[in-house]
Amino acid sequence: MRRILHGHFWTIAPWLKHQLRAPALPPSSPFSVDVDETPAGPVRLLGRIRHRQGARAILVVVHGLGGTAESYYVASAAAQAERDGLASLRINLRGAAGDGAGIYHAGLFSDLHAVVASPELARYERVLLVGYSIGGHLALRYAASGAHDPRLRAVAAICPPLDLARSVAAMDQPERWVYRRHVLSGLKEMYSAVASRRDVPLPLREALAIRTIREWDLRIVTRWFGYQSPEAYYASESAAPRLRDLGVPSLIVAAEADPMVPLDTVRPALEAHPLSPLLDVQWLQLGGHVGFPGTLSLGFGAAPGLESQVIHWLERH
Repeated sequence: MRRILHGHFWTIAPWLKHQLRAPALPPSSPFSVDVDETPAGPVRLLGRIRHRQGARAILVVVHGLGGTAESYYVASAAAQAERDGLASLRINLRGAAGDGAGIYHAGLFSDLHAVVASPELARYERVLLVGYSIGGHLALRYAASGAHDPRLRAVAAICPPLDLARSVAAMDQPERWVYRRHVLSGLKEMYSAVASRRDVPLPLREALAIRTIREWDLRIVTRWFGYQSPEAYYASESAAPRLRDLGVPSLIVAAEADPMVPLDTVRPALEAHPLSPLLDVQWLQLGGHVGFPGTLSLGFGAAPGLESQVIHWLERH
């Protein structure tokens, strides 16, 4: 019980702290890039970029399901990049900025490909990528795609789901209703913006009534992207079977007490599939879902704190 409460605390407390008093972010500029989605036409991705004079490397930060480039953990990574002298890009997955550009799913790493290949990142010799939750899943998918940009040097995934079917089943359990409601709230805001601009596969009123992640995948994701069923979507896009194909050094940080991506959904996925020798998996007893104590050390020789430790690991590669 103590471990469960610990996981809930470190999932909720950092988010609540950010809501009450968000830290100042370094100055940044609007970022945009188009993803060519023929025959539907291009989709525009939005974000915030911080160029640093003389910086040769840039940290690209990707939010989780229902999150945005303004989510507290994304802001924390950008602030640490600033302290470390790195340029940074906080990217919104398609539609997450509330611009009505579209919606994303857990395997749509073409967004990351377009971001890294964008002209605005051409000045950088090295690209480092960190993703949180579903953003981490997407980062791993991109690193294992065989088509990543040659400037991509390393990837970190914080609390990523690896087996989508197991993860969705866990999130849809009654005891996780608070987290499920929070995630769906972000997804519904995104869908509402899309519905105000174009035809959508499910009437907005029905979409707003969805109560589970699987129902969201069934009634929206499968229709939008052409999957035969949620199960076909999960099987097609899960990262776990592709971890043997990672093309760059990759780090997974997972919390044993994570209440949103539970231990029993991640560990079996890692054990069931061959893993690349480029993969480093760090299991932590302290922390929740993408939230960790400020004293956290992964033994990487950097200052304590998740972002400090992870960015140090990325820079080493």
